[in-house]
Amino acid sequence: MIIKHNVQLKPYNSFRTKALAKLFCEPATLDELIEVIRTHPHEEKLLLGGGFNLFFTKDFDGLVIKPAMEMVETVFEDEQQVEIEVGAGMEWDALVEHCVGRGYAGLENLSLIPSTVGACPVQNIGAYGAEVSEVITRVKAVNLKSGEVEVFSNEECRFGYRESLFKRHPHYAIASVTFRLSKSFTYREKYTDLNRELEGIPNPTLTQVREAVIRTRTRKLPDYHVLPNAGSFFKNPLLTREEKEELQKILPDAPIYNTGGGRFKTSAAYLIDKAGFKGQRRGQVGTYERHSLVVVNHGTEEGREIVSFAREIQQEVKKRFGVTLEPEVQIF
Repeated sequence: MIIKHNVQLKPYNSFRTKALAKLFCEPATLDELIEVIRTHPHEEKLLLGGGFNLFFTKDFDGLVIKPAMEMVETVFEDEQQVEIEVGAGMEWDALVEHCVGRGYAGLENLSLIPSTVGACPVQNIGAYGAEVSEVITRVKAVNLKSGEVEVFSNEECRFGYRESLFKRHPHYAIASVTFRLSKSFTYREKYTDLNRELEGIPNPTLTQVREAVIRTRTRKLPDYHVLPNAGSFFKNPLLTREEKEELQKILPDAPIYNTGGGRFKTSAAYLIDKAGFKGQRRGQVGTYERHSLVVVNHGTEEGREIVSFAREIQQEVKKRFGVTLEPEVQIF
């Protein structure tokens, strides 16, 4: 394994912002991952997946680790289910395509999400009524402090909405993720847009669901190759009952979803629209004209410009509606 010096990180983040990493490596095996962690005990470390959920505002004075393991191994199988262990470096949608092609159900609603397998548990990626935590059984990771391998059960991962143990305590390098998938499939209506896309198909197959998700995502979201972005920039806010009632006084038509436990989710995109930011632009940064939850880069290489625009959105939404928008994207 080669350790590179002073590597430009612009190609490694989907916002395409410039920053130099003092050290950079791509371990292709678990042993290489352990070795690089143990031989650089005093370097600050940053784990990099596909770079679709972060961007840089300054150089990184430490070691960037981009896992490159891409194996797919069956660890359990019977007539109803299959468990597969997948390397952290595999492209997420390649895994979804692999599973759908073999008739393994559980990942199809998460088609076309730009990510890697190792990054998916960190963010607990979700779309169209599904979250990856529903099918993860184990996560194998290396402790960045000790270099020891640790295995986490689903419960130990402490998954929440776009949350996990690995996001709250980012001193683990994920090496592989194990998924339990079903060999049978019956489509269940979970999400209005997807139901609409599948209207007229009485019993959609796995492939039809995947294709419907891809069509829906393609219409709504910009191609990061053409218009650099990191997908949804903000989380959908979770509100207390009191916060929900205050918001409804200001915006009676605000979409509200009861998530249980006295908490309610509303739409960040709706709030951004109502604050007047849909399709707006400040210099080289703006919101996507078809989906205001997506902040897009029209040409800057400076991450600070993106941060400035995002803060303007946060401040205006807070001032008008009393709701705090929290970034889903990580900012370095």
